[in-house]
Amino acid sequence: MKKETNFDVIVCGGGAAGIMLCQALTKEPFFDQCSILLIEADNKNQNDRTWCFWEEGEGQWDDLLDQQWERAQFSSKEFKTDFSLSPYRYKKLRGIDVYTSLYAQLEKADNLTLLRSKVTALNPEGEFCVVETTNGLYRSKRVFSSIPHQRFTQQSKYPVLQQHFVGWEVETENPIFDPKTVVFMDFDLPQKNNTRFMYVLPYTPQKALVEYTLFSADLLPTAEYEQAITDYLLQKKAGKFKIVEKEQGSIPMTAYDFAQHNRPHLLHIGTAGGWTKASTGFTFKKTERKVAELVAFLKKEQPLNRFERKSKFHFYDLLFLDVLAKYNGDGNRLFTLMFRRNHPKRIFAFLDEQTSFFQEVLIMLSFPVGRFVRALLRRIL
Repeated sequence: MKKETNFDVIVCGGGAAGIMLCQALTKEPFFDQCSILLIEADNKNQNDRTWCFWEEGEGQWDDLLDQQWERAQFSSKEFKTDFSLSPYRYKKLRGIDVYTSLYAQLEKADNLTLLRSKVTALNPEGEFCVVETTNGLYRSKRVFSSIPHQRFTQQSKYPVLQQHFVGWEVETENPIFDPKTVVFMDFDLPQKNNTRFMYVLPYTPQKALVEYTLFSADLLPTAEYEQAITDYLLQKKAGKFKIVEKEQGSIPMTAYDFAQHNRPHLLHIGTAGGWTKASTGFTFKKTERKVAELVAFLKKEQPLNRFERKSKFHFYDLLFLDVLAKYNGDGNRLFTLMFRRNHPKRIFAFLDEQTSFFQEVLIMLSFPVGRFVRALLRRIL
């Protein structure tokens, strides 16, 4: 039988959620005497993703920002608006910059050990959880895992959509981009019975990240995303263009109850724990807030499966996804109504789960009421 090595805290997965949690624990004096093990198989030395979020004023990531914007645009065939994001700014982080900074900080922590290994199993056993890896067994009363699992795809109670995309960072012959304005959603393109839009992060008049994004159940062949980006650039009269960098991803959008898989000594975090905003796919800022809540919770020394609590926003997301899954070809209309009938500040506060009940009612009244009432009735009856 393999020997088990004990730690006070084990974090499985060194992506955003895992390293943000480790950083928070090593900065909090309450945990100075806790031994922490971070298990991550990859070296995290490549720019494998981009994180964007809106934030009011200054934030803890400002020194690492790759870009930020104070204006945004929403477009569809029926409606177009260009607006100030104030009091917010839209901020962009490169994954490699976050990894480099946080891993450098963690290497200096006396109570943290980094293990380059693959986690093969998580086994809650009595008062502990045993973590099996390719390098041995490790045991702790507090295990946190951001390792993805597919159990949410093996059920039918909750709809599962994907925010899936291909992005090209391009340099164009003609100056077609406004470097001061993010194109948050541009629905002025063929919808093909799905929710499809372009998302553009401009850097200069001739350089931008252009992403073809869908909120739908099924992924597309890569060539279809790339053809859509090419068509978009031609429509905008970009002229000749050069692809500098490519990215591709798929983020689950579901109100599935991830917390049901938590145990007294095991907590799933990040996307694996349902920390992705179900109705938008945004994860980074929600993860930052959840980590702060989790560190405060850990000081109470309660079972880990008591941490998660459903809020009213979980229910809003559930109803929205019920409608979006059933009427996926009408996503364009739903978002157009929301931006046409609400001030952008209210929309972003709502998506950030920072609104009052009155503001939430105003948002809800933007949408076709009948569809949401029927979705509500299907959930409560």
